[in-house]
Amino acid sequence: MINFTDLYDKTIDNLFEFGAKYTADREIIKDCIQDVFVKLYTKKDELNNVVNIESYLYVSLRNRINDEFRHNSHICDNEISDSQMKGLYEDEAFDMEQLEEERKKHKKLHDYVKCLSPRQQQIIHLYYVEQRKYDDICRIMGINYQSVRNLMHRSLLRLRFLAARN
Repeated sequence: MINFTDLYDKTIDNLFEFGAKYTADREIIKDCIQDVFVKLYTKKDELNNVVNIESYLYVSLRNRINDEFRHNSHICDNEISDSQMKGLYEDEAFDMEQLEEERKKHKKLHDYVKCLSPRQQQIIHLYYVEQRKYDDICRIMGINYQSVRNLMHRSLLRLRFLAARN
């Protein structure tokens, strides 16, 4: 059973920061996060097979923000003036360009991570996606603290090398 208060408290700041990568509109981010948690609560019985609830939240938030962009692009013409419409399209085009650029960067990073060894992929996933601390990673991977730090260092060096090469 999910403790929604603890989950919310644990993830709200990171979700907000994540949402800010897609839009600068703080209110849209807040609304989308709220929608994600409402959906999570209403569908909690259907989510028994979700392995990583935090990853689920990030994906849901990204999808909800994309839905919001799509919805906002279908505003009725008679609701705003022509000058407002021009500004709206320019802002939306800029947001969509930013979103597309972020998607491209994410795809490249994902491709680079695929080039790492399985253990390097695992440590990157645990630290950056699941946001685990080194102590947790030690227990999960069954290696000591210094080995975790060394593996992380080598993984990041490899990612930098791959990025510089392309």
